[in-house]
Parts: sequence; structure tokens; C-alpha cells
Amino acid sequence: MHFIFSKKNKSNMFSRGSNMARAPKRRSQKERSAETSARLMNATIDLLHDRGITRATTPEIARTAGVSRGALTHHFPTRETIITESIANMLHLVNEDMRRFGREFAENGGSSDEIVDYLWKVMSDRLFYVTMEYLPEARHNDEFRTQLVPVVREFHEGLDAIWTELAARTGVDPEHTRNVMNATMCCIRGMIAQTILRKDPEYYDGLLRFWKEQVRQQFPNYGGAAAKTRQKKVAV
Repeated sequence: MHFIFSKKNKSNMFSRGSNMARAPKRRSQKERSAETSARLMNATIDLLHDRGITRATTPEIARTAGVSRGALTHHFPTRETIITESIANMLHLVNEDMRRFGREFAENGGSSDEIVDYLWKVMSDRLFYVTMEYLPEARHNDEFRTQLVPVVREFHEGLDAIWTELAARTGVDPEHTRNVMNATMCCIRGMIAQTILRKDPEYYDGLLRFWKEQVRQQFPNYGGAAAKTRQKKVAV
């Protein structure tokens, strides 16, 4: 999700007077604007994660992004606007990756263990830490909450598609599968929240192993078919 922008001086890339040196292609105004917006949104997410929402001020966002405050307000007129759009952008990127995982899961005959591992990786890789920063604001700010609901709904639709695929393949009732999905998300959210005060990877690994075993038991007819599918693909 991070964009990397080099600050190195490129004047020595080619020797002076070299015929091979070519002037870089000039970017359009639209491209420069998109790059600046991306830098500002990345900086906002970095600050939300690293320092918290109260410290993610517009001067600090501009400083972290390496742009002027005028450039920030040109792209995002208010602090609430840049925070909302940055969170929405982060969720859109997560949703894109979830759709990718969903396609691969359906094509390859993935297991419930793979779903739990994927969700733990996605949620613990900054996503839920950032979520914990903006949830209190969403609770008290109706406009802020309204702007975030559509992308959050898209996230849950992506989740539902993955678990529904597993339900269809195993013959398990879709509604029961949704309960397993929601219980899994609640478990993962609780574990991530606990990491704030308890830094203990072995403890969380043990909880994940336990939970994957519980989830596995909800799909009793799945294991053998999945193993056979994988063996066939390896043989080919």
C-alpha cells in the first residue's frame, strides 16, 4: 500500500554531454496531482497507525508527505476530508486484495485454515490498528460514519463471498457459515486489540491454532476432498 518516492539527486545518472542521456518524460498535471494525493493519503495512514488520530494534524500530515500545507488543502480542504478519504483508500486496497484472494481460493480449493491465516495477516498488518483509531470518531460523528459505511460494507461483502464459496463446496448451511465468519472476525479483532498491552507472539499463535481447529470442525466433509484436489494439481 505504500508508495516509495526517491529523494536522491539524479543529476549524476548520466555523464554530462552523453548522447545516451534523455530528458525524463514530463508528467501531466493529472499524474502529478494523483501522486501528491497518494503521498498525502499514505502519510495520513502512517500517522494514524504510528501516532494516533489526535496527532494526525494537517501540518504533521503535510510534513510527513513532504508537501506544503497549501498543497494539502488544495487536494483535501479539511482534516476530516483527508482522514476519511485516506481510510476509504486503504479499505479499497484491502478489498482489491481480498477479491484476489477470493478468486485464488475458489480456483485452488482453499481450506478454512487459509482463510483464517489470510484474515489474521490482513487485519494485523496495520488495518485493525488504524480501525481502532477511527472507530471512536465514527461513533460520535454521523457524517464521518456515513462516508465510511459503503467501503466497510464492501469489505464485508468480500468476506462473505469467500466464506460462501467454502459453504457451497462443503455443503454447510450458508447462514451457519456466516456465523463462523463473524465469530472469526470477532476473535481476530479481540486478539489484535490485546496485542496493545500484551506482546506475546507465541500466545497469539496458540490462540490461532485453537481457533482454526474450531473452524475446521464446522466443515467436517471438507478435508479429504481438499487434499485430493491439491494432490491432483501437484501431479499435473
